[in-house]
Amino acid sequence: MHDVLVVGGGPVGLFLATLLADAGLDVTVWEKRRSPALLSRAIGIHGPALDALDRIGVAEPVLREAVAIGQGVASCRRSVLGEVSFARAHPRYPFVAALPQFRTESLLTERLTALAPGALVRGAEITGLTQTHDRVRVTGTVLAGPGTDDRRTIDTTAHYVVGADGARSVVRDLLGIDAPVRDYPDTYVMGDFVDARPSSSASIHLEPEGVVESFPLPGGVRRFVAHTPHPAEPSASWLADLVTERTGHPIDASSVSMLSAFGVRRRFASRMVEGRVVLAGDAAHEISPIGGQGMNLGWLDAAMLAPVLVEAARTGATNGAALRRYDRSRSASARRAARQAEMNMALGRPVDGTRLAARNLALRVALRSPASALLASVYAMRWS
Repeated sequence: MHDVLVVGGGPVGLFLATLLADAGLDVTVWEKRRSPALLSRAIGIHGPALDALDRIGVAEPVLREAVAIGQGVASCRRSVLGEVSFARAHPRYPFVAALPQFRTESLLTERLTALAPGALVRGAEITGLTQTHDRVRVTGTVLAGPGTDDRRTIDTTAHYVVGADGARSVVRDLLGIDAPVRDYPDTYVMGDFVDARPSSSASIHLEPEGVVESFPLPGGVRRFVAHTPHPAEPSASWLADLVTERTGHPIDASSVSMLSAFGVRRRFASRMVEGRVVLAGDAAHEISPIGGQGMNLGWLDAAMLAPVLVEAARTGATNGAALRRYDRSRSASARRAARQAEMNMALGRPVDGTRLAARNLALRVALRSPASALLASVYAMRWS
């Protein structure tokens, strides 16, 4: 019997499993994907998450590859409104580290494999779970072998199960936990291109037609995220033209390495704990990706949950009180992050006339006052 079964081998599940393996627990991870995904939506890693990654020896390899973003520059119509510096946002990491999610997952996988060879099981899908007073029985299917679509049944037990299987969590559904969805009207297109004007700053162009955000990535690449007037099936040339038209930033459309369109929704599970089964990350709370808080929020879930599970494994206690504190604390953090993400979206929506002038004036005042340091701390998730 395992100490912990983690369902979901994305960044949150891998991080939690590595924390548990580092503490000496018997952990296994069931991941539905056969191979790692190369589409990276999440790129920003904030100071509190780097602190957490450092506990398992992953912060250093992340920082060797990442671009350190020291500031964000807000502008409108080619005029700078102000800057947000991360120099004092975190005592150890005065920046946001930008690294594609697939590379972060790869580094976490390497560390987990070093600590617990064979712990990550790819192609495994959960189909059922039942709880008793001291364990959880989990059933599922797994690929019968490489190069085949045939599947075989698997059946295992664990003292605890963690659902880190994303916004459409099967674990959450099996538990019957309600998670109402709110869809927003906002739509975006993002793409990664070779950067014609290399810089380590993030840029936020708050244009009348809608925001364009851009962030440096390793290898001289820059990610552009643009608010769109309606859902779009993007092409590289379409996004390149849109960005250049709004910002003046030249883009070589032929240099595209990733392109994706997305909408925005908010979803909170009504509870994060059900007996010996716990939710973490997007399985528990899905928020707008604008502002780059979602992956970091999930890592901080894992950082709080891991010691609770370690203590339970070592003492044999159910640790119900600690799990209830986890539920309350992380649910509150998720709602704060969601409010911040909603503010970020609101700032980036199309606006004109007197509302545009009023917004820009308010931002100029805020970004050129001592309040800018507070904004940096909020963005860097010091409250989490």
